[in-house]
Amino acid sequence: MSKILIRGAKVLGGEAQDVLIDGETIAATARPGEIALGGPGPSAEGATVVEAEGRILLPGLVDLHTHLREPGREDSETVLTGTRAAASGGYTAVFAMANTFPVADTAGVVEQVWRLGREHGYCDVQPIGAVTVGLEGRKLAELGAMHDSAAGVTVFSDDGKCVDDAVIMRRALEYVKAFGGVIAQHAQEPRLTEGAQMNEGVVSAELGLGGWPAVAEESIIARDVLLAEHVGSRVHICHLSTAGSVEIVRWAKSRGIDVTAEVTPHHLLLTDEMVRTYNPVYKVNPPLRTERDVMALREALADGTIDIVATDHAPHPHEDKDCEWAAAAMGMVGLETALSVVQHTMVETGLLDWAAVADRMSFAPARIGGATGHGRPVSAGEPANLTLVDPAYRGTVDPADFASRSRNTPYEGRELPGRVTHTFLRGRATLMDGKLA
Repeated sequence: MSKILIRGAKVLGGEAQDVLIDGETIAATARPGEIALGGPGPSAEGATVVEAEGRILLPGLVDLHTHLREPGREDSETVLTGTRAAASGGYTAVFAMANTFPVADTAGVVEQVWRLGREHGYCDVQPIGAVTVGLEGRKLAELGAMHDSAAGVTVFSDDGKCVDDAVIMRRALEYVKAFGGVIAQHAQEPRLTEGAQMNEGVVSAELGLGGWPAVAEESIIARDVLLAEHVGSRVHICHLSTAGSVEIVRWAKSRGIDVTAEVTPHHLLLTDEMVRTYNPVYKVNPPLRTERDVMALREALADGTIDIVATDHAPHPHEDKDCEWAAAAMGMVGLETALSVVQHTMVETGLLDWAAVADRMSFAPARIGGATGHGRPVSAGEPANLTLVDPAYRGTVDPADFASRSRNTPYEGRELPGRVTHTFLRGRATLMDGKLA
């Protein structure tokens, strides 16, 4: 399709507008009816028309925290299936975590992931490089080589494992400062979480499961924001999950420390009470926390202490979740339900409007990760990376409908609002009328 006319969409939830896509860019925006199919002014002659009255038009969503599993765990997900899931959820760019097999700790591996993303074309894939060789926490990986590669890596993380050695963390922060990179930390003090199975608290005590204390997260965040201040570098906190962590990040920002933070959709909605079912679909790292934590996370996302929503999309094959709790893998899929959960927890509660959703799920993650061409205003001359949402839709989550290769969702059978109907990547529809192109 060379031209697409989106008619009557509420841009960022505001005034209804017509938006004309021509090729890879937004050619024009105007009040409804001002872009004619022919004649004077902006012309949509020959355009495919998308009737969008009552729908919300957002910049394409950007996920700073996705696990695509390829190379090495293609039984869980591939770059193709993961990016198809991303397009289904309204994403036009995702950042792929480094805990693959082999680990993405060299220029060769990150370039492989980057090229697979380009070949499949459902969304842009920006690899995240490992901080340490093999995610082992002992020796810095080839940060400069990964940055200088075709993939142009600027975000580095050992996600799944914490960079718990303070000297290694300091060196990483110093290294990436030279090219404006950022270290994304999985905040988990390993000795405080040995044998941990869920959040430490009343529920863990009643169930007899090993507790995962909030201080294991908070102590690492406190250390790392101080290191970032000392070095003058950037640190990003992955999947922040406790009320105490919120207060530490809020304090660090008040001091002018260059720290950003993310929260997952599941930590905005679910609590450790879900674990009473012993259903491993609720087993995740960091664990589901208390209702108090959930409320603190929502408030922090609303006031900007937490900068972005990131999915931590973590697919697993059936056999890794359909087993006893202690043996089950940690993680949940999230790309295809993220926007619905945010609408439910943040928009319908009045904590965020749609313009703020665009900031937390597109503008800010694109800025933090340096996703060129993404997180841009919906205006003439900008790349046509766009997401169209039907906010009035309500439906029951059925994992059989997922584009992801895995089905480990905690929302099966739950009614959630909103549905992404269209996703456009540089003017090309990757999702059209709810169906993958």
